[in-house]
Amino acid sequence: MSRRVLFLSAVGALALGGCATIPQPLQGNYPPVSLDAARSGTASARVRWGGKIIETQPREQQTCFFVLAEPLDSQARPESDGDSLGRFVACKQGFYDPEVFAKGRELTVTGTLDGTLQHKIGEFDYTYPKVEADNVYLWPRRPLYVQRPYDPWGPWGPCDPFWSPWGCGWGYGPWSYPPRVIVVPRQPPPPPPPPKKG
Repeated sequence: MSRRVLFLSAVGALALGGCATIPQPLQGNYPPVSLDAARSGTASARVRWGGKIIETQPREQQTCFFVLAEPLDSQARPESDGDSLGRFVACKQGFYDPEVFAKGRELTVTGTLDGTLQHKIGEFDYTYPKVEADNVYLWPRRPLYVQRPYDPWGPWGPCDPFWSPWGCGWGYGPWSYPPRVIVVPRQPPPPPPPPKKG
């Protein structure tokens, strides 16, 4: 990636970071509670955790989300390149469609710690800290960035006579003419159905 693209990306990140806000359902003050502390018996603490969905399990009166935990950024969104912190499970009253809350989607929850839950990972019994969730926030999919290869003679390239009647102009190669980055927006997911009563 060229220095120009890196510079523009950094400027964009700073601009977005300056106006980052936490979505209203996730706002509030939450003391830092690690998964290890929760697993060892911290009870009734309020937490705001997030990560990528591993599995969504609808049950009789609630839905449980098994999540690969990640650090949260300034918006309370899981960091896409963050290191995993472990796993937790969050359960909330009502039905949430596993096709919408699908594996790999980013999720942030707020709620109260409620002990632990044993669940197998393959043949291994894993102890999940359990959250009784009062808010479950499914993040929209991140934009897909596609970088086109450098082609000075391609359409709209610096050597395209229709683009530049002066030929290739100054400099050659990707350091002079960085490849274009195309942002492909993704459609937001449909809103989840209202929780079933009873």
